[in-house]
Amino acid sequence: MRRPARALAVGAHPDDVEFGCGGTLAKWAGDGTTIMHVVCTDGSKGSWDPDEPVAELVATRQDEQRAAARALGGSGDDVVFLGYTDGELQAGIDERRELVRWIRRLQPDVVLGHDPWRRYRLHPDHRQAGFLVTDAIVAARDPHFFPDLGPAPHRPSALLLWEADEPNHTEDITASLERKLRALLAHRSQFRSTHHIDDPADEAQVERFRARVAARAAEHAVDAHRADARVELGERFRIITEL
Repeated sequence: MRRPARALAVGAHPDDVEFGCGGTLAKWAGDGTTIMHVVCTDGSKGSWDPDEPVAELVATRQDEQRAAARALGGSGDDVVFLGYTDGELQAGIDERRELVRWIRRLQPDVVLGHDPWRRYRLHPDHRQAGFLVTDAIVAARDPHFFPDLGPAPHRPSALLLWEADEPNHTEDITASLERKLRALLAHRSQFRSTHHIDDPADEAQVERFRARVAARAAEHAVDAHRADARVELGERFRIITEL
């Protein structure tokens, strides 16, 4: 796939984009792509500590997401927080309207998001965020959807869905894995619950996390074949170009 000039990644929570397509965004950004994030929920359920103040957690996760975006090659100012309540996201008409606003405003060539058709998915926000992206792409391209929004209709050239059960496209992230890891490690509030790092000072725990991410990237590269070179580390997607 040709490198896009502008790429928009839409995640359910802070850190979802980094897990799903962080290496791809970092690679593209290094070659000149403008990368942008939309985070659908406020991340307010992202702690196992029942005494943690929710407002502080939300603010922390926004700061972490901006830092992660910078680690991937973005400005940090290009992160849009839609602010829907964590765990309660819906792919409804109001939510679709808001995402359409940003797709039309940001004019991405490529949109990346969760695959909503993944089997046995437990987290409802991931499923809903995936459907929200697919529904918003249809509405963003057609002038009779939300004509009062202002920005002209926009049709991206491709949609890349991560976590796909039936991937048909692999991006080579061999040279950008380290930037993906730096971005993931910017989400320090998620060390215990998601990264399985109980003690950030324990280098062995951090290294085990890095190894798990690298192993997944190696697994994703197994089915990638190129005439010129073997892909060592990859991120897999379902690519849809008939938009």
